[in-house]
Amino acid sequence: MRDTRTASIYLAVVTVLGSTAAGCANTGGPPAMAMPAGQTCQSVRAELSRLDARGIQSKYEALNRGQRLSPAAQAEVDRYNQLLNQYLGAQCHV
Repeated sequence: MRDTRTASIYLAVVTVLGSTAAGCANTGGPPAMAMPAGQTCQSVRAELSRLDARGIQSKYEALNRGQRLSPAAQAEVDRYNQLLNQYLGAQCHV
């Protein structure tokens, strides 16, 4: 009886540890998306940095306050969103 109980406890511990190890091996998130042709994580990051340097944050803030943007400013915000989605989708930040 004691051997059966010990074996049951051992089996439970092994099962829990195995499940934990399997969970660590799997990120659980979606797989990385492929970058568009001709782009790399570095090139997308460089373009994001250029837009940051041109003041994209203030345009986002204005948009969040409900202000209308000029077509050029809206195009920059849209481009930044597109690049950011590519960058994060390709898991460049990992």
